[in-house]
Amino acid sequence: MSLAEQYVADDVAETSDGYVTADGRKIGGVMMEMRNITLKFGGVVAIKDISFDIRQGEIRAIIGPNGAGKSSMLNVISGFYHPQEGEVWYNGARRAPLRPYQVARQGIARTFQNIALFEGMTVLDNVMTGRLNFMNTNLLQQAVWRGKAAREEVHNREFVEKIIDFLEIQAIRKTPVSRLPYGLKKRVELARALAAEPHLLLLDEPMAGMNVEEKEDMSRFILNANDEFGTTIALIEHDMGVVMDLSDRVVVMDYGKKIGDGTPDEVRNDQAVIDAYLGVAHD
Repeated sequence: MSLAEQYVADDVAETSDGYVTADGRKIGGVMMEMRNITLKFGGVVAIKDISFDIRQGEIRAIIGPNGAGKSSMLNVISGFYHPQEGEVWYNGARRAPLRPYQVARQGIARTFQNIALFEGMTVLDNVMTGRLNFMNTNLLQQAVWRGKAAREEVHNREFVEKIIDFLEIQAIRKTPVSRLPYGLKKRVELARALAAEPHLLLLDEPMAGMNVEEKEDMSRFILNANDEFGTTIALIEHDMGVVMDLSDRVVVMDYGKKIGDGTPDEVRNDQAVIDAYLGVAHD
């Protein structure tokens, strides 16, 4: 029996191809499945025999203490790391080892724990880089900017402008990224990832370093991206209020092992998770 078949949460209604949440959101079948993943760096085991799945349309959180292996897991999903043991399944097929650009072409985009933007470029140009997989003309054609190259760029720019409007950063679209405050840089990085039209969006600590107002804005944008675009989201986050409010399901890691997996309510009441991470006193 697969992980997907084993899981039916108490607050959802099961359907033939997924489930419906208590607030009426439709969650589909399994999009990605991590099967017995083990990742080692020399003698250090970063991930040990972890299995979990991500369903179409859900917001799936990965939490745990620092050093638990969370970012390493995102790096396995996005092709930066290749596990020594285990299998990655995507859309019902076993995925061979791929490079990050090949994973991106499969419809998987990500943001990073440390902001990875082009500081000397404008917001618009940074977001445009998220459209690279949709640009089929060569550099010479783009330099001449006629015919197919011109039509292609116009189409991509129109889509990017929609993302800029969606994330409410119209006022800074021509501003160099180097001049932006931290919170807006985080939003621009989200915009670049959404510009890739991902089926699966990986967010590595999207709220890190933000104040309360910025976290509220980012939470709203994540929920809206999931709702309006149908984007499946897997996120790492340390703010437990954010995790419990946003997530459909949560997987918990500690020292490279999985110690919990379920709905937010199930996870917050799991004594192993409480002892390792949440720090709530025993009854």
